[in-house]
Amino acid sequence: MATTPRDFYQILGLSRGASADDIKKAYRRLARQYHPDLHSGSKKAEMEKKFKELNEANEVLSDPGKRKKYDQYGAQWEQAEAFEKARQQAGGGAQGFRWEQAGRGGGDFNSEAFSDMFENLFSGRGRTSGTRGFSMPGEDLEAEVELTLREVLTGVTKRVNLREPIPCPTCQGNGTVRGRTCPTCYGSGSTTELKTIEVKIPAGVQDGTRVRVGGKGQPGSNGGKRGDLYLHVAIKPDPIFRRQGSDIHVTLPVYPWEAVLGAEIMAPTLTEPVKVKVPPGSKAEGKLRLKDKGLPSASGGYGDLFLNLHIVVPPTATEEELTLYQRLSKGAHPDLRAELLRQTRMR
Repeated sequence: MATTPRDFYQILGLSRGASADDIKKAYRRLARQYHPDLHSGSKKAEMEKKFKELNEANEVLSDPGKRKKYDQYGAQWEQAEAFEKARQQAGGGAQGFRWEQAGRGGGDFNSEAFSDMFENLFSGRGRTSGTRGFSMPGEDLEAEVELTLREVLTGVTKRVNLREPIPCPTCQGNGTVRGRTCPTCYGSGSTTELKTIEVKIPAGVQDGTRVRVGGKGQPGSNGGKRGDLYLHVAIKPDPIFRRQGSDIHVTLPVYPWEAVLGAEIMAPTLTEPVKVKVPPGSKAEGKLRLKDKGLPSASGGYGDLFLNLHIVVPPTATEEELTLYQRLSKGAHPDLRAELLRQTRMR
């Protein structure tokens, strides 16, 4: 289904009586707002479409001849121009000019008939009125920031790189060079440069959180306020600690004799290592809980740190150790595999 083209004056936010200077200013202002380099992700594709539409409107309305045709015939101004050229070529010898229509016979085509057809075709087109320029807030910007678990624990100030519009260095912000559209900024009068700002991220932020930084988006137009910056927080996977809400889990290796006899060993936390007691008779996959050693919670306070015990047999053994293992093997012990075998036979 065909769509009706948008009115060029509406695209620029102007009335049909706007001056050439008004058109130039409106174009430069909107070009800074819609420039694709200022956006990313899905927003960039949308801005590319708007920027192209804006350039088409400016190309026509900034040219007095094209604008006159557009004011008279609207979106069909190019076809109108082609008809006018054809009529001029026909001139006084129009009696010899024949017009073939699908399904109809040919007929003499004179200038008067051309004018009637032309006026009928384009009358009433392009008469929609635009609106005067008005202040608009700047576009919001979005960026992603990655945090480590230690940064989530303490909060952190991050440096974020943004694209900021600046006067075009080629045309000095005029939009033209020697009477022609500036090849660098395409007539918008501005380009972009990389700008770095510092943003404070609070402690305890969750993965996927959207943090708003007010007034750090794109500048507004006609006195409009700046947009906001939205940071999407992504928490990096940690090779040691695993996060579950505000709690932290870590695997803590222990030797068999430490699990059997008990021991005092050093365990890692998100800050400094701490000394913990492994109770005598600890089992494999047992857990030790360190209260308030996790991450800040949404309700206040901190989560816990859980140490998951993992019993590790030394890869090598001395002769003395082997002798001890042999003595242990000769003692009476419950069959560790009896229940496993019993359940297998029941299947």
